[in-house]
Amino acid sequence: MPESHHPPDRTPRPPRSGSFEEMQRVLDPHRDEERQSVETEVAARLRSRGVQLTGLETADEMADLLDAVDQFESAVEAHGGDLFIDTPTARHTDRVEQPDDPAYVLPTRGPHEAASNYIARVNEAADRLR
Repeated sequence: MPESHHPPDRTPRPPRSGSFEEMQRVLDPHRDEERQSVETEVAARLRSRGVQLTGLETADEMADLLDAVDQFESAVEAHGGDLFIDTPTARHTDRVEQPDDPAYVLPTRGPHEAASNYIARVNEAADRLR
């Protein structure tokens, strides 16, 4: 029976040493593009909800911001608030014109406020509604 000869495996191999990220880049060369795409989508979602971003937020901070905003919005809805009315509009991105209740309006982020401080304030506002 003749021996079968297979071509050598050309699958990229992770380096034997190095960081986890380096290994992931070798295994998935599109990883950075995918991560950037997700970060861009999260930033757009936050901005559409009236959150001011500095561009200096880390990926983890953006994820935490989105979680905090989602929790706040869930608390508003649980109290009968209308997110359509209580969210800034394209015309007034920095304020809500006529909210149902001021407590239903997402707190505004200060111009130089750290993401961690803003996340804490949003979480506190959600807690007050629960």
